[in-house]
Amino acid sequence: MTSKVAIIKFDGDPAEQLKQVLNMIGGIDDINTAERSVVVKVGVFSHKAGNHTSVRLVKAISNCFDRAPKIFLAESDNYRGTGTERLQIWKELFTERIVPFNLSGDSSTRRVKLAGEEMNLSHILFKPNVLVDTHILRVFERGSILKNLFGCIPTPKKAKYHKVLPKLLADVYEAIDGVDLSVMDGTYLWHGASDVKVPMNMLLVSRDAVAVETVGAILAGLKPEKNPVIQEFLKRDLGVGDIEDIEIIGTSLESLREESKSANVKLRKKWKEHGGAPSIWAPTIDRLIKNGFFQLPNKRTRDDVVKAFEARGISTKGYTGVIGTTLTRRVRKGKLKAVKELNGWVYWTE
Repeated sequence: MTSKVAIIKFDGDPAEQLKQVLNMIGGIDDINTAERSVVVKVGVFSHKAGNHTSVRLVKAISNCFDRAPKIFLAESDNYRGTGTERLQIWKELFTERIVPFNLSGDSSTRRVKLAGEEMNLSHILFKPNVLVDTHILRVFERGSILKNLFGCIPTPKKAKYHKVLPKLLADVYEAIDGVDLSVMDGTYLWHGASDVKVPMNMLLVSRDAVAVETVGAILAGLKPEKNPVIQEFLKRDLGVGDIEDIEIIGTSLESLREESKSANVKLRKKWKEHGGAPSIWAPTIDRLIKNGFFQLPNKRTRDDVVKAFEARGISTKGYTGVIGTTLTRRVRKGKLKAVKELNGWVYWTE
């Protein structure tokens, strides 16, 4: 089995190139119909950050589905805010046809089993609706396009599912009967979930979410064979993850390898200039406090904090003790409360 991934380099507005890229993979006439509404699952961790698909590209996606009766821009709640708040990034696009949709606020849901737990998923995620998955090109071990499915689950308290993330994401994919179109915004190469980026000016599009995730990982300097999310999807035969079985159309992958290597070098340098992980741990913990991560009834362990860092693309490998020290300093300053329980220290705010 092979899958097609179209890659195109662009100058200026990537939206002008999207129809051309879609034609490269055979077009979307089968999913651009008057009978099927379209759900665009955007990926946005915080409405205060820029690491999400651009407004102009989401507009271009909406314009390409010109026959669809309704286009829902969809996101769920998280501890940084409601889905409705975070969708305001694209508010200039809202019309009677293009509407924001908070997946956490839907009263019409379907009960499914995900990672061994029963949950309710919004009815708009299911067929016959068309699902478009769009996210950014980034150096992030948890990925981009496939990781974006994490936002389908309605609970704002998602951190506890990080330990079962590969299984959860594959379960979501199977429950909603897959993704119809994946659009990776490669305007920039981003560092994890941070705002550190370097220009790449490319678009990656595929009907196979696993294939576009695989190609994106390679361009981000990652190894797909070591990505547990990709490997879980491959184990279930949910897509193509062997680059030898992926047909690259448009700009060749080989021609981009040197460029992507150079971009990764620039990104690491910029990340270090930005302060790197260690020097941003204290302000990151301060932001977690400000955004309610520690607020009761939540009591957070050090492992919870490490996972929150990793969710932002901040590696703590070999330095988790420093996080403990930083938390202790916040307790001394009165920013956090803490108590040592049987399983270790826990931290909270009231």
